[in-house]
Amino acid sequence: MTIASQNRELRPEPVAAGSLPDAAAILDRAPVGYCLLDEGGAIRQANPAFADALDLSPEAMRGEHILHFVHSEDAAVFNSAMADVQQRENRPSRCDVRLVQPNGQPQWVSAALSHIPGEPAPGVILQIQSIDVLKQALAILQQNETRWKYALESAHQGVWDHDFRSNEMFYSSHWKTIRGMAADAAVDGALDLWIENVHPADREHVLESIRRQDEGEVAFNTFQYRERHTNGHWVWIESRGASIEWGPDGKPSRIIGTDTDITERKKAEAQLEEISRRLRLALDVSKVGVFEANLDTGAVVRDEQLLRIYGVDAATLAQPGAVLEERLHPQDRAGALSRIAAGVASAAPFTNAFRIVRPDGAIRHIRSSSATFVDAEGERKLIGANWDITEDVALRDELERARQLAEARNRELEAARTRIEYNALHDHLTGLPNRRFLDQRLDDWIGEKVAYCAILHIDLDRFKQINDTLGHQAGDAMLVHTAQVLTSIIGENDFVARIGGDEFLVLCDAQHSQDAIVMLTDQIIDALRQPVPYGGHLCRFGASVGIAWTLDGTADAKQSLLNADIALYRAKGLGRNRYEFFTKQLQTQIHHAKHTADEIIKGLEDGAFVAFYQPQFDARTLDIAGVETLARWAHPKLGLLAPDYFLKIADDINALTAIDRSIAAQALRDFKDWETRGLSIPRISVNVSSPRLREPGLIESLKQIGIPRGRLSFELLESIFLDDLDENATQTLSDLKALGIDIEIDDFGTGHASIVGLMKLNPNRLKIDRALVGPISESAEQRKLVGSIIDIGHSLNIEVIAEGVETRQHADILRDLGCDILQGYAFARPMSSTDLVRFVMAGQWRENSERQAAGAA
Repeated sequence: MTIASQNRELRPEPVAAGSLPDAAAILDRAPVGYCLLDEGGAIRQANPAFADALDLSPEAMRGEHILHFVHSEDAAVFNSAMADVQQRENRPSRCDVRLVQPNGQPQWVSAALSHIPGEPAPGVILQIQSIDVLKQALAILQQNETRWKYALESAHQGVWDHDFRSNEMFYSSHWKTIRGMAADAAVDGALDLWIENVHPADREHVLESIRRQDEGEVAFNTFQYRERHTNGHWVWIESRGASIEWGPDGKPSRIIGTDTDITERKKAEAQLEEISRRLRLALDVSKVGVFEANLDTGAVVRDEQLLRIYGVDAATLAQPGAVLEERLHPQDRAGALSRIAAGVASAAPFTNAFRIVRPDGAIRHIRSSSATFVDAEGERKLIGANWDITEDVALRDELERARQLAEARNRELEAARTRIEYNALHDHLTGLPNRRFLDQRLDDWIGEKVAYCAILHIDLDRFKQINDTLGHQAGDAMLVHTAQVLTSIIGENDFVARIGGDEFLVLCDAQHSQDAIVMLTDQIIDALRQPVPYGGHLCRFGASVGIAWTLDGTADAKQSLLNADIALYRAKGLGRNRYEFFTKQLQTQIHHAKHTADEIIKGLEDGAFVAFYQPQFDARTLDIAGVETLARWAHPKLGLLAPDYFLKIADDINALTAIDRSIAAQALRDFKDWETRGLSIPRISVNVSSPRLREPGLIESLKQIGIPRGRLSFELLESIFLDDLDENATQTLSDLKALGIDIEIDDFGTGHASIVGLMKLNPNRLKIDRALVGPISESAEQRKLVGSIIDIGHSLNIEVIAEGVETRQHADILRDLGCDILQGYAFARPMSSTDLVRFVMAGQWRENSERQAAGAA
């Protein structure tokens, strides 16, 4: 049924008073809602369909005023319709309003009102039909239909009259208005002129329609096309023409017709198509299957989605038997059919739920909603929708299982609550209180609920080596051992916590004296110094302790914690395996270190770190073999400072890489300058710190410089690199060698490097530390030691450099021992680039050497 035909059904004809009993019987069976109102608007009678729309019984509505069920915003519209139908007794009235159910749920209905004359109680019949979904589409179509009707009644149609006998062409003013022409404008009705204003896409079918009527093939003709408005836009026109006079040849001699501007209707049709498309899409997306069954004939109409739900195709429908009965699950068959029968018998909407077995054997859960009605032909029908709720049922079952599981877990959680509270305040590995527990104790201290005389901040020494060599399990075992030692040593009212990694903290009860704290600390250090057996190894580590005494009234709990940390920093800096008390002097030193760190950062920004150079000499010929680059800090107040002043602090603040980078850049610039001047300096060496060696992008930056092979050496400290090379550092050294950059080991002989480590690194040169070189002039044993180092280096094809050569005697001994290169004050001190140029050009080192040789003689 089309929307237009539905609208026509909603306009009831006036009912004669004498036929009311028959009308009431009809209305009770009607699927559309009807009710009889008195002239004041009170409900006298309502049919079941009307009552169902409001979710009430007809008896509950009787006597109620109709406005009680009309939305307050629509009351004025409804009153107007009532007044209109009462004033125009022979004409019905209609309006769109919202009816409100007792639960407050509104629904849009199309209401048609008709006056019923008669004595003694005239009234009004109200007919309703839901328009919730299609309200917008119905409104558009009703608007077009109303426009069409009133256009005919008020001559708003564009009328035209073509009399071919008299050759008269008539065009009404509205015909001209449609096209944007003035009412008195002249119109040339010639076909060839008019057709030029027709849209090119429409001309062919327009000309064909005109030809058929002109030839007498049709007596009545209707066609639609677009014609250009005088403003330039296109107007959709529906042209209707009827032949009313014919000539002797049987062809029409006069045709009269109307033109209707249907532009808006075309837009409405497009909108309606969009609404229909959305409805179809909504049904597809929601996967709801729809059916309509004729209860009198047994015919059933099903949509494609319903067939998909049941797993059948159209061919199956041609076979005897009902799809539903065939597919019903045996266990659900009786109940489902019983509910259907009861629902049909009650004539009230009903729901159903059951399982089906599809042809492929899959079991699906179905929910349905159905309602019966009597159609316009009086046939009983059942309409309904089915949707697959298998996933919903599965989800419900899963939620029920989850609920049961949650209840079981809640019981477990309740049983574990005490454990959780304990674990939240204790370290899982050692069982000691954790940082959170410590914070609570500090809060109690601040709140004066408890007092402590000292804080001991304990950090394990050499713990990382145990972790790295024996693994984290060994490290964990040492932490557990430490916790046991601390727990056994501290007093009953003391508090010990593990605050992270290998750090522990002890809050000492206020009853301790300062001497007792020292004894307690010595006990802890001594106990943790003892070797601990693990996995066939004896693990040796120690502890550094920072102590903050809190009974001097100078600090609160939080500050005391910071003071203990400062003292610990000093203890580790002074050699580890010891304790340090926090003092004002220590605080001053820390502040000095902070000030120096700030100055280092500013010095880097100002370029205050400069390169100095100390020449190196061939031990046999005393020719210059190279220069070592040394860093100096041109301090604005303290003057030129050696690395001893700033190296430790620069390392602490991670500034070594920046200093190394700056000094290396200066050295390479100076080296190029020396080459330009023609100075014979074979190579230059620069010191490289561990962070600099691991700096990302180091290799790429050196490639861009393009350093000639064998002209640059990187000096690495033996204590840092030789036996502690990780994979990345090893790869970097390999890449440096590939670039032609030599590797030198600085301060060799004072660390703990092994021969295996030296072979692994395979440097170009090693430099004997000055501490070994100094005593060789007085000690034969020392000469033998230095000679052994030189022999080891040569056996590995490594050149040997001796630094700290202070006298000509040192030089002669080292030359006789086979040393390759000499460096020291006997020949030259570190100097600036400018001084180095003068030194080399003047050959001063030979004069220095000769004077020393003469003095020795």
